[in-house]
Amino acid sequence: MTEDVLKIKHLSVDFRTMEGNVHAIRDVTLKLHPGEVLALVGESGSGKSVTTKTIMQLLPNNAEVVSGTVEYKGRNLLDLPEKKLQQLRGNELAEIFQDPMTALDPTVRVGKQIMEPLLNHKQMSKGEAKKQALAIMNKVGIVNAKERFNNFPYQFSGGMRQRIVIAMALICHPQILIADEPTTALDVTIQSQILRLIKQLKDELGTAVIFITHDLGVVAGIADRVAVMYAGRILEFGTVEDIFYHPQHPYTVGLLKSTPTMDMSEGELESIPGNPPNLINPPVGDPFASRNEYALAIDYQKLPPFFKISDTHYAATWLLDKFAPKLDLTKKLEKRRVHYANLVKEDNSDD
Repeated sequence: MTEDVLKIKHLSVDFRTMEGNVHAIRDVTLKLHPGEVLALVGESGSGKSVTTKTIMQLLPNNAEVVSGTVEYKGRNLLDLPEKKLQQLRGNELAEIFQDPMTALDPTVRVGKQIMEPLLNHKQMSKGEAKKQALAIMNKVGIVNAKERFNNFPYQFSGGMRQRIVIAMALICHPQILIADEPTTALDVTIQSQILRLIKQLKDELGTAVIFITHDLGVVAGIADRVAVMYAGRILEFGTVEDIFYHPQHPYTVGLLKSTPTMDMSEGELESIPGNPPNLINPPVGDPFASRNEYALAIDYQKLPPFFKISDTHYAATWLLDKFAPKLDLTKKLEKRRVHYANLVKEDNSDD
């Protein structure tokens, strides 16, 4: 069996604030397989970006890793000195950020920015670096790359700027690529192109991808496995088929019910009532209990363990306990199942 490229074990991260410590990540354990796309999904503030910023060791000064490890190639990234981390970032570990305009230096020509990782990490000559930069620009679909090599970021559209950011992230053929909401600011057509591009390059280069999004439609078309996050915890994880066709945690079901589809009629869209808990004083039981219409008494008293549904599928909800009432949480999801199946079918037809 191929060894996991990344192992996160019992990770907890706090942020120090005037009001008290915010427990942003709470006992998160995840594995990333070589060449897969692992999607992290959940509402804003669920801990997705904090998890990946911990991997990259790009947390703000008021952050503190309370416990846990992040293992890459047998090394705990949390213990590495900054100099070693700089050797990994942009080389073996790379990230595509949400807003390409903040990721690009507006005063530097794009060709030079794409070349920079090769010059810094591979000690490549400028001539060879330029050759490879032009090749990756062509690969990510930048038309007339040779003519546009010396353009500035403002001379490109939003979609093209995002392609430039992707080129920068992939130029050194990283082992792990983190994509943090990379299509949020783009229109639907460009979004689809960028998703296909990431998947295509992942397949060609064998890069493992952690894909952060709140859009479950995006997940259906690109992910292999999915981890559902809420209030700093993983509540459910499994293959994309497990999560979309057989969700077991009420929060996962709520996310699916609140996701619009093209053929929905008026009144079908359901929102999740209430708000996430205050993570300065997080609840002792299931963090979703106060928003869960099916909550049991024990949900308010004790944190549920992960229950095994299959070899690939686990969920942390007391509803899976053998003594819990048997409920069908997915009866309103049939139309969405068809919608997501079509998304996967459309995506595969483009391979």
